[in-house]
Amino acid sequence: MRQYVTISAKIPRRLKGLLDKYGIKSGPIIRRAFEEEVKKRILAELEEEARGLSEKLSHMSGEEVACLIREDREKRKVV
Repeated sequence: MRQYVTISAKIPRRLKGLLDKYGIKSGPIIRRAFEEEVKKRILAELEEEARGLSEKLSHMSGEEVACLIREDREKRKVV
């Protein structure tokens, strides 16, 4: 079962009137905006981690990296 929390925001009265006038439900829009912002921040965090790894691996040749990847895959294979 999903659990939800309520988040409230103050918006100008004029904007609320326009939302009502056009039948715009704020919930789905707010949820989508939060989801997009979280995705953006997660991607930025992953990009930063990737840059750090790239710097750490820059001294290794492509062949060495490939060899390490192969070794890791072999260790994780289910027999």
